[in-house]
Amino acid sequence: MIFTATNYRKDALEANMGKLADRAVVIGLGSPIMCDDAVGLEVSKAVEALGLPDVDTLQEAIGGLEIIPMISGYRFAIIVDAILTGDHVPGTVLIFEPESFDCTIADVPAHDMNLATAIRIGRQMDNSVMPEIIRFVAIEVEDLQTMSEVMTPKVAAAVGPAKNAVLHLLSEFRGPAGNC
Repeated sequence: MIFTATNYRKDALEANMGKLADRAVVIGLGSPIMCDDAVGLEVSKAVEALGLPDVDTLQEAIGGLEIIPMISGYRFAIIVDAILTGDHVPGTVLIFEPESFDCTIADVPAHDMNLATAIRIGRQMDNSVMPEIIRFVAIEVEDLQTMSEVMTPKVAAAVGPAKNAVLHLLSEFRGPAGNC
């Protein structure tokens, strides 16, 4: 059987019946054709290339409630995405906890829902299958508007440091035993 995140997630949920798998998932979000928006996808691919045995990686162009089935069943989740705050130099790598975005939680239609709202809803629906720990690795971007398969130089240069931030978080998740 080919071991993929999708069939692992299904098998893990069925086998553990609500227990979390001792694995992590790294999900890169973005669009491969919208310039710097691809950075989350590229970071996830860089982590995937390492072949870490206890880590599943996904590259997705999703948002809102669609994140819930992607992270369900994992003990740890890292979501990597572009962010445009204007407060940092493009290429700056930032790490956030879900609570960092509590002020953005809103009562909106499902198709307009942000990740923080979706995670809160997932925890309210069935906290037993939601990750114990979720972190966001965000890369400050410069251009989210231009249709291009090429990222700006500063953001492209941030893929390595963002991958290292993900690896740092994974090592924290693993703890001294070395397992997620």
